[in-house]
Amino acid sequence: MAQERERGITIQSAAVTFDWKGYRVNLIDTPGHVDFTLEVERCLRVLDGAVAVFDASAGVEAQTLTVWRQADKHKIPRICFLNKMDKTGASFLYAVESIREKLKAKPLLLQLPIGEAKTFKGIVDVVSKEKLLWNPNSEDGKDFERKPLLEMSDPELLKKTLEARNSLIEQVADLDDEFAALVLEEFSENFDLLPAEKLQAAIHRVTLAQTAVPVLCGSALRNKGVQPLLDAITMYLPSPEEREYEFLPWYKGDLCALAFKVLHDRQRGPLVFIRIYSGTLKPQLAIHNVNGNCTERVSRLLLPFADQHVEIPSLTAGNIALTVGLKHTATGDTIVSSKSSALAAARQARKEGEKKHRQNSDADRLLLAGVEIPEPVFFCTIEPPSVAKQPDLDHALKCLQREDPSLKVKLDPDSGQTILCGMGELHIEIIHDRIKREYGLETYLGPLQVAYRETILNSVHATDTLDRTLGDKRHLVAVELEARPTDAPSVEPVIEYAESISEDLLKASQEAIESGIHSACLQGPLLGSPVQDVAVTLYSLTVHPGTSTTMISACVSRCVQKALKKADKQVLEPLMNLEVTVTRDHLSPVLADLAQRRGNIQEIQTRQDNRVVIGFVPLAEIMGYSTVLRTLTSGSATFALELSSYQAMSPQDQSMLLSQRSGSA
Repeated sequence: MAQERERGITIQSAAVTFDWKGYRVNLIDTPGHVDFTLEVERCLRVLDGAVAVFDASAGVEAQTLTVWRQADKHKIPRICFLNKMDKTGASFLYAVESIREKLKAKPLLLQLPIGEAKTFKGIVDVVSKEKLLWNPNSEDGKDFERKPLLEMSDPELLKKTLEARNSLIEQVADLDDEFAALVLEEFSENFDLLPAEKLQAAIHRVTLAQTAVPVLCGSALRNKGVQPLLDAITMYLPSPEEREYEFLPWYKGDLCALAFKVLHDRQRGPLVFIRIYSGTLKPQLAIHNVNGNCTERVSRLLLPFADQHVEIPSLTAGNIALTVGLKHTATGDTIVSSKSSALAAARQARKEGEKKHRQNSDADRLLLAGVEIPEPVFFCTIEPPSVAKQPDLDHALKCLQREDPSLKVKLDPDSGQTILCGMGELHIEIIHDRIKREYGLETYLGPLQVAYRETILNSVHATDTLDRTLGDKRHLVAVELEARPTDAPSVEPVIEYAESISEDLLKASQEAIESGIHSACLQGPLLGSPVQDVAVTLYSLTVHPGTSTTMISACVSRCVQKALKKADKQVLEPLMNLEVTVTRDHLSPVLADLAQRRGNIQEIQTRQDNRVVIGFVPLAEIMGYSTVLRTLTSGSATFALELSSYQAMSPQDQSMLLSQRSGSA
């Protein structure tokens, strides 16, 4: 994307398929920024293994923790790659230590760097006792040599490597019984004789069991250490056959796939990324979408190469493909070859379920777990340049929402504005930018208009008379009523009638009376916001014969407005339920900041090493909170928001708000 090139960060996950030493690798690059967590979530959902990339000078950073937890949730085996070994301040040991400390993982050092920061020139392969040196003159890193370590030329390096290899063997033996037995039986005297293949097989098993993570290092900018990383991916991470999925036997080789991402292409329409779990996919075939319960046709199959695509005739299980022609498929949909295939699989699932005494509905069992979509935390309004462009903006937002489920679009019934709800300031900024570039619309983002409500605090009597002569007809209405606060909260006004009002009169004009009261409560006397928690009792109503119902309605409405104006008025503001997860060290600045935002802290819980702050904060004070919170906690905190209720504002806050609204602030 143009935005990615400008900012130098990943925003959307991109896929590429390549072959390496006889293996087919499907690689997906995901963003690291916290605003694009959903991209990581939906890609991890379909991957078999992952490479976690670290900055060797920074070690584990805040977002690394988030992504690591996501991988834990999906039980994905992973390898760590310490990148930027040639950057000033890079430290191999510090980075490894931070993996051990912060991620609570067991790092297996399969490589040692030769030199660090400016002096970084190659790596040592601990498993095979070889050194790899890159030619300093070659820019793209293709030119490197692999030499065995010898006592003659590198006595120091060999000694360090042997120590590292022995401790690696001990670590792996602790975690893998089969390997431990082999070491004890044959190589307990001398670890050096242990063949590399046996050690590699054991590391592979340990990685799949997720009891430890292999650690490699290099510098991606110069392509140093990338070839051994690719070897490690093919050697230690699982192939699709090695991952066990409970639903695979039900399909018995029939097509079963998961759509995990949708992109909109100008020429081709929606492109859907699909991971195939079993069976084969061919173009021009009809497929059945289990979630949408509809049948669609794949017109073309493409292999992704970042922004270029290659057309292919068919694709087998374990691969990732781009399909053209699926109009209704969205992120997280399960795709099978036909409805009958889905039913056959459901029967199979039921048989197995009975063996294990499981009580799930068949449809749920068939759906591959979709993608959990995080709740939005950042809100703002978006407006088109003119009313005529509103349909274009709606279309653009609909397409963007289909691509990115973490973007929510709502219509505010109070102000009629379109509200964007996203994962953060950067997220919304990118959406705004994309609407401009891809759809050619100059939109305006504004702060969220907070939907205040109003109420009254005491009961008030009011009377009103309307006497008009229109043409030769006289319209005369006299009303007496009382407005008072209700005991229980109610959005609509509660309407009661005194016994003195005759039933005939009520029958004829009840609708007019009620519409008058409702319309008076739509705009309160303070801010023009809707009035809630009000009960209106009608004591007397006299109507001259021949008076139109519109006049009755107008008179009642005017009378209610009079009553509301006379009463003591109160503004209600929306309150958000807030839950902030923060580390112990950053707790006090977060609490201080919440106090400034008129926050009300209910409780602080402990969750492992973190604190969870639970409380209420007015919606008006939460503008831009995601950015402030990241600044305060160096990006380590996360938070969740939801609308809780409306609450009365304090008198000083209310007078400030009113003076701001009237423009005297």
